[in-house]
Amino acid sequence: MMSGPYPHAMMPQTQHDERARIDFVEEFKKHLALEIMPGNRTVYERTVVPSATSTLGRPLKSRHEVREHMNHNPYFRMFGSLQRTSQEMLWDGVAESVVRQSGKLDAVANRAAQVQKSGSLKLDPKLKPPAYVTAVDIHCMPGGYAGEAMGQTAAGAIYDLGVYHYAMSSLGPRNSGMGERMIGTLKEKFSGLNPRRILDLGCTVGNATLPYVEAFPDAEIHAVDVSAPVLRYANARAQSFGAPIHFSQQNAEQTNFPDGHFDLVLSHILLHETSSSAIGRILRECHRLLAPGGVTAHAELGFFEGLNPYDAFILDYDTYNNNEPFWTTMREMNPVDLMRDAGFDKNEIFLATVPRDPGGKTVYSDNVADANGRGTWLVIGAQK
Repeated sequence: MMSGPYPHAMMPQTQHDERARIDFVEEFKKHLALEIMPGNRTVYERTVVPSATSTLGRPLKSRHEVREHMNHNPYFRMFGSLQRTSQEMLWDGVAESVVRQSGKLDAVANRAAQVQKSGSLKLDPKLKPPAYVTAVDIHCMPGGYAGEAMGQTAAGAIYDLGVYHYAMSSLGPRNSGMGERMIGTLKEKFSGLNPRRILDLGCTVGNATLPYVEAFPDAEIHAVDVSAPVLRYANARAQSFGAPIHFSQQNAEQTNFPDGHFDLVLSHILLHETSSSAIGRILRECHRLLAPGGVTAHAELGFFEGLNPYDAFILDYDTYNNNEPFWTTMREMNPVDLMRDAGFDKNEIFLATVPRDPGGKTVYSDNVADANGRGTWLVIGAQK
């Protein structure tokens, strides 16, 4: 039996049948990733490329052409159907457990907010989450990040339990792996890093925020998100860990913090869930919020530049099959240009290919084509 996610005060408790179903789906997803997914490259190289080359009289030139031909291949169609089914099965299983306990979880969160032992929670009922958060259920999560139909904290609970299994346990029992890898990268690049104030943008349930409390115990740590349900959950979650994090409901495009207030401004897989106009505003806000010498860093997946058509096609899968409408648009951008447009000096911008596994080697670059790495996160950063 799997060990499962860390059983903190807000983590939904699964009953036997719920746990069995969710565990089955995680193993199913692992089977697809390890045993079925590699076959896509095989059929591409052995079947699709020869056929397409014969028809076109030339090699396939882009991910769009690869998609057009792969979408007709029976093996890839089988994989796509099973992949989408596994995603829907996962969220169904998680949501079933959360809905059963929704009232209890709301009560725990309300008590935590009323008896605030550490940190703080500030909600803004006038803040309307932007359309890029509410227009679709991103990565098919039922109700999306901001929905309250299933309860005041259900979106946070579904995300926390779901992401653990969605990532196939790779983020660790506290879902904190991305924050931990980011901290390792930052400490390696900036050996004297000792921030007084830290800000995590688009924090969701604060799973990636938590490691910063442990890594920088003297720092004042803030985290913002546009969604009240995930912040209610995040606040109670953080208190259960004894983590003094200050959560507030704000849009990362324009926060209420003063100029130069932070020494470290971060995000963890936020940027690809925004929009063409929002991403620039967010990065400019990072520049405004940083004190001189401060650092900003943003963890994402790779960009298209430097990838061959097949790898770009695979990276683009979620745009068409997993409710990630900005996924492809962001990956067509150049992250160095984004940071320069936000006001950062080109000589202070860095890209880091960060290993998913602890202990792996971080590779730095100033060229996105060199920094793109499969099976890794790409950190986009700069020092002011």
